Amino acid sequence: MRPFFLLAVAFGIAVPSMALSVPDQQPIQNVDSPVHTNDGWSYVDCGLPSDAVEIKSISVSPDPPQPGQDLTVTVEGTAKQEIVAGAYADVVVKLGVVKILTKRFDVCEEARGANASIQCPVQQGTYTVSQTVALPKEIPKAKFVVAVTGYTADEEDMLCLQIKVDFMKRPFPRFW
Repeated sequence: MRPFFLLAVAFGIAVPSMALSVPDQQPIQNVDSPVHTNDGWSYVDCGLPSDAVEIKSISVSPDPPQPGQDLTVTVEGTAKQEIVAGAYADVVVKLGVVKILTKRFDVCEEARGANASIQCPVQQGTYTVSQTVALPKEIPKAKFVVAVTGYTADEEDMLCLQIKVDFMKRPFPRFW
């Protein structure tokens, strides 16, 4: 279970540490145009204009993520309102249609524990947050989906984010 937790942490903590939230009952926006930075991973910001946090960009290094290597996730976003203690994010990691991890993160506690550059209360403004975790080499060769949904301390929507990570071995190109 630890490899899945670290996968969730890599993407899920970098995002929630900026106090992001997802309205899971809302329709997904921009589904036809996910942001692809490499064939190995992609993300969709499915948030609404009224969300407390807006994601501007996400980058990873190495790109694509590699089992057995440190993964640094950098998120740039804008807090449209102050984010205070009590904000949380729910992270769900799926392997196909099977949920392999469901975890609720206290945003402020996780930021403190990760020694993040942003700490609560988070004032309005634009921020860049980076988080590095060691990915175990035992991560299965599979495609994972990470959904991040979170809420402010007042239970208001903050952000919607869906991330796909493909750890499957690439087949040899066919020439016929």
